Amino acid sequence: MSADNQMDSIAEPVAAAVEAAAAVLQTEPSAISLIPPLVVIAFAVWLKRPILALILGAVAGLLLIGSPKDALFNLGETSVRVMQDETIGWLILVCGGFGALIALLVHTGGAFAFGRMAQQYASGRKPSLLMTYFLGIVIFIDDYLNALTVGETMKRITDKYKVSREMLAYVVDSTAAPICVLVPISTWAVFFGGLLVANGVAPDTDPNGISTYISAIPYMLYAWLAMLMVLLVILGIVPLFGPMKKAELAALSAPAIDEATAPVIAARASHGADEFAMQSFEQEMQQSDRTHGKLHNFVLPMLMLVGFTIWFDAEIWPALILTFILTIPMYMAQRLMPFVEMMELMMHGFKTMLPAICTVIAAFTFKDVCDQLGLPLYVIENLAPYMNAQMLPALVFLAMAVLAFATGSSWGIFAVSIPIVMPLAFAVDANIPLVIGALLSASSFGSQACFYSDSTVLAAQGSGCNLMSHALTQFPYALIAAIIAFFGFIALA
Repeated sequence: MSADNQMDSIAEPVAAAVEAAAAVLQTEPSAISLIPPLVVIAFAVWLKRPILALILGAVAGLLLIGSPKDALFNLGETSVRVMQDETIGWLILVCGGFGALIALLVHTGGAFAFGRMAQQYASGRKPSLLMTYFLGIVIFIDDYLNALTVGETMKRITDKYKVSREMLAYVVDSTAAPICVLVPISTWAVFFGGLLVANGVAPDTDPNGISTYISAIPYMLYAWLAMLMVLLVILGIVPLFGPMKKAELAALSAPAIDEATAPVIAARASHGADEFAMQSFEQEMQQSDRTHGKLHNFVLPMLMLVGFTIWFDAEIWPALILTFILTIPMYMAQRLMPFVEMMELMMHGFKTMLPAICTVIAAFTFKDVCDQLGLPLYVIENLAPYMNAQMLPALVFLAMAVLAFATGSSWGIFAVSIPIVMPLAFAVDANIPLVIGALLSASSFGSQACFYSDSTVLAAQGSGCNLMSHALTQFPYALIAAIIAFFGFIALA
């Protein structure tokens, strides 16, 4: 095939897909769609207030679409549309449910009992972080489950050995989305397998798309590199530098602490007025049973949650409900607390998740505005002429990683992009599993690296770390892994 014919074969499917998507969005993709993400990133770094930055980015995007009066009404319509989305409803229920369950585990002393047991094996900084890493691998079903439970489980142990909350959150985040991407029975595999089927990428012999998904796992380079990078950092092979080094030095110089106080070590030194916003959970749990809690009151609910999630084919919400149905009577039979008190405690636990929920809702609203401006279409349309079978996987990774990072959307951005990217991959006769691996690598990078993605927010929440501090300290390591992955895709094509 000549170069001209090859370019024609590339341009036709891309142009058709972009035209169809633009018709649905009723907008023509243009360079102005880049302005809202730049606004969000600038204000997030400057103000260290991700929710405010996302709102300002959404408003900036709506002002580009219409007049100030129209922007006001469009913001209301967009917010209502996002709140009506079933994903948001699911997220509110799941995150709030996790908060309620964690409140029970902590208040009954089960979490502290696990901490006392873990200290027998985690007798130092590196062992405590290696145990965190191991738990992150074991809880592979879902990144929400991972981020919320591993940090909450391990932060009292890492506090004892003066590990900064930033380092803990980095380990938790690096074993959340990356490990879930690599395991074919996770919620990520179910979601992306469905997208592959819906877009005709998976063959008829693979009705769930899981076999096609599994074929791409060896090529999910960023996920593999993120898992390797955090292990090398824990072992000291990759040295600490930048904001992470500063946080760790602040933690090491802090006074000795004990399990009863569990203060935030590094966040005390350098953050703003809301530095303890994530810590209200601990402050409200001073009456927890730290000395007489039983290990089984932590281990059994966790095993039930993971087991039921597998049983329900990676559906977390019914697994969470069934866990509550069995855990509450188990606690009542031990007379740990009255039923009414247990319900009040669960409501309090639900409320502790509101900052995380609000951040993710704001991110979804911002992503909706970016879709209205045609941001994904603009990026793909402008990269398409430079793509061939050799460069396609690397450029797909680069483009989707930038989009996922800019919009904070690990899943939604790909529902728009896959109908454009995959026809392009078939047109240039690219390695399809490698392209799918590039897409999933970009998704896991966006989930981990974006300052306001759901995974980043929940890893910070579970670890008791300031959100922007966590995002800024882990970003250099995530970026290094992403750069290596980019050149890896070039080498493998």
